[in-house]
Amino acid sequence: MKALCLLLFPVLGLLVSSKTLCSMEEAISEKIQESASSLVFRAIRSIGLECQSVTSRGDLATCPRGSWDVRAETTCHCQCAGMDWTGARCCRLQP
Repeated sequence: MKALCLLLFPVLGLLVSSKTLCSMEEAISEKIQESASSLVFRAIRSIGLECQSVTSRGDLATCPRGSWDVRAETTCHCQCAGMDWTGARCCRLQP
């Protein structure tokens, strides 16, 4: 029984020390993640979004140059039959 206890102590020591290393690695990873997240959020806060509505007769509405939309970079298309006008909301990011 004493021999078994003597053998278990080194094993427990290894488990405890490896657990400490894992915790240290986790703490470092968390710090890196927090720092990266704060840099990303700071960059995102400085970016603005400019939007405007565009309407046009027919089934196509074209966004101004540099704007983003769903189809073909500058064209929104209405897929409804018999439409006599189309509206689009065109937005772009502004630093």
